[in-house]
Amino acid sequence: MSLHRNTSPTSRFRQDLPVMSPSPQATPPMVASHSPFSQSSESLKSTSASSLEDMNVTRPLRPGIYVPTVAFFKENEDLDLVTVGKHAVRLAKAGVAGIATQGSNGEAVHLSHHERKQVTGTTRMALDDAGFHSLPIIVGCGSQSTRETIELCKEALASGGDYALVLPPSYYKPMHKSDTIVEFFQDVADMSPIPILIYNYPAAVSGIDLSSDTICELAKHPNIIGCKLTCGNTGKLARIAAATNAATPTGPGSGFMCMGGSADFTLQTLIVGGSGVICGIGNVAPKACVKVVDFYAAGKMAEVKKLQAIVARGDWAAISSGIVGTKSALETFFGYGGVARRPLPRATTTEGKKFANDFKEIVDFEKSL
Repeated sequence: MSLHRNTSPTSRFRQDLPVMSPSPQATPPMVASHSPFSQSSESLKSTSASSLEDMNVTRPLRPGIYVPTVAFFKENEDLDLVTVGKHAVRLAKAGVAGIATQGSNGEAVHLSHHERKQVTGTTRMALDDAGFHSLPIIVGCGSQSTRETIELCKEALASGGDYALVLPPSYYKPMHKSDTIVEFFQDVADMSPIPILIYNYPAAVSGIDLSSDTICELAKHPNIIGCKLTCGNTGKLARIAAATNAATPTGPGSGFMCMGGSADFTLQTLIVGGSGVICGIGNVAPKACVKVVDFYAAGKMAEVKKLQAIVARGDWAAISSGIVGTKSALETFFGYGGVARRPLPRATTTEGKKFANDFKEIVDFEKSL
């Protein structure tokens, strides 16, 4: 499995959370070999560790459900760190394999660097306080420049993050040469103090859609330990999973994490050899999402197909309504959720009723578990 340093903070989370100091050993870690072709990869240029035994290794990623958490705000749009922490613990208690902060659901584009660190730090501290010390945190660290992306990776480590989820740069898309994106990921992986996962999400990056060939090539880098495919291309996922011998719920494989990016194809991801999914609907119905993986791992195919249909319908409610709908559903069914930061709109009364109706089926199942 993917391995890294222990950077867990020990103080309790609070509303005025300070930024935690970086680990004194902030050089990129060596990770376990995860690819059939990784033996030919060059070692990280700035790595000082000579072996895994030289490092304090903890919180490996394991196959399953990962939730990109929502960032919560008060009515004045200041961060609501108390709710951030409570929500993280609710997800952990539901049995998720890990949590992702600073994703699209977490409104990363609406947060300052300081606020990003507050959200991740609060999440880590809340998990530790609740006894979930081993639950890993993946931190969204994508930016338009190589330099800032590396800076975000370092800040993720300092805040208690374990892995970085990185989008390709897209603002100057017409000027990118054929190998620019590959060089970007290799440069970030060389300098990041935490392992990274490639985030393939064409809708968020001007249509840039990394091919299976590109991702398999990047998987040779020892500090690139997984990918998230929100493109929804299960053929691509199958090719990457096979080429990297990805970890699955029924076998450790190489440890490479080949993740789907949406709960509506969780079963499809697992059947073709993927590792699980990082899914936004997990904010609303984490137990239901986890149950899909549990049924599949137990070989309960009739049950898992029925449940996958429920989850797919619920996921469509989340996809079609976006962050605003997800927060509205959390408010309606669980008593918290709040608002998104402007310029995202507030849900109207009519929209709130529609969202409640759209999410009702999956929430009813969630509450039955």
